[in-house]
Amino acid sequence: MLKKRLYYGFFAALIALPFVISAGCSKPPTEEIAKAEKAVEDARQKEAPAYVPDLFAKADESLKKAKDFVTGKKYKEAKQAAVETEGLAQQAITAIEPAKAKIKADADQAVLDIQKGMDELKAAVEGSAKKKALTQKREEIQAMIAKWEADFAAAKEKLQTKVKEGADSLKAIKEDLGAKKDEAISALSGPAAAPKK
Repeated sequence: MLKKRLYYGFFAALIALPFVISAGCSKPPTEEIAKAEKAVEDARQKEAPAYVPDLFAKADESLKKAKDFVTGKKYKEAKQAAVETEGLAQQAITAIEPAKAKIKADADQAVLDIQKGMDELKAAVEGSAKKKALTQKREEIQAMIAKWEADFAAAKEKLQTKVKEGADSLKAIKEDLGAKKDEAISALSGPAAAPKK
């Protein structure tokens, strides 16, 4: 009888051993999750969402997936997702400066284009100075130019500290100027007022 109990006890322990081992080995990857969180936060602090939004979104989504795996007690998958998250966040950080340089180069070109467009408009305003019939139109266009110049100065200043925001402002000014410039120049080159009798 004692042999039988020992046999069953040994057999039960043998069956339970893999479960005990897997339970002991299967623990949340807290260190990997912490590293992934830090990497994503570093990328956020370096403005990755503004300059490399697609890469940052992938890293952020991967972090959420890793946390969901932990919640579901899928620790192996959680660890793999956390390691992947850290890599994606590092890629995002690496890509920030090249993206910022491209945005800055595009912004510098926009500055030149805006300045050229405003110069053309100013020349058209000056060229229409003798046409009295165009006085009201000229004043409207001068008001538009004054607004663009104020917005332009603010955007160039913002470009020094917040490259993305400054570039976005310059792009908006360029689009607005481009949409209205030809029409304004055409209106200013209209016929002169007929002489009074």
